[in-house]
Amino acid sequence: MILLSDPRVAAVRSEDDGDELVDLREVPELRLDVRAADAAGSYARVRRGVADRLLAAQRALPTGLRLLVIEGYRPYQAQLEIFTGYRDELRRRYPEWSPERLHVETTKFVSPVEVAPHSTGGAVDLTLCDADGLELDMGTVVDATPEASANACFTAADNIPAAARRNREILVAALSGAGMVNYPTEWWHWSYGDRYWALMTGAPHTRYGPL
Repeated sequence: MILLSDPRVAAVRSEDDGDELVDLREVPELRLDVRAADAAGSYARVRRGVADRLLAAQRALPTGLRLLVIEGYRPYQAQLEIFTGYRDELRRRYPEWSPERLHVETTKFVSPVEVAPHSTGGAVDLTLCDADGLELDMGTVVDATPEASANACFTAADNIPAAARRNREILVAALSGAGMVNYPTEWWHWSYGDRYWALMTGAPHTRYGPL
């Protein structure tokens, strides 16, 4: 398992091809949740290449299922606040951890700002729902932490119900088939064009840099 703290992620050359941001509130084919909504509407924006791949993934889903997009672009300051907040929570809970372990464990849930996929517009948090918008059982809620879920948030976790495992397999097949990559500690997190995507697919550089 390669984490975002791995030096190989930061070593990927960052380039940006200028692909525009798309507001998913203007893409009626995709269902957008508002739980992560912010005043600027950043949560609803992703790069055009991501939006195209989400549409392709949705077309690959079984009849009656839909993607439910929760968050796309996340500005630098918001990313930094989430990272430092979770790191400080873990430091209080596990004072015996070394700084190195604290950093690694933090990155199982939130990316360091210098390599953050969400801050490029190339990442999205999402889940599955039915035609009425009712979320499917995925084994944990979106944004479950490794500590709170006993690592059931890991995409390949085996401590979840069989139905949730099948739902994750459906999600993985659709999004992987559309060219996106998953962060393996977060079943809901998928990206395209960022450093993690480039490393996992063997691309020589990113398509998207930080915005």
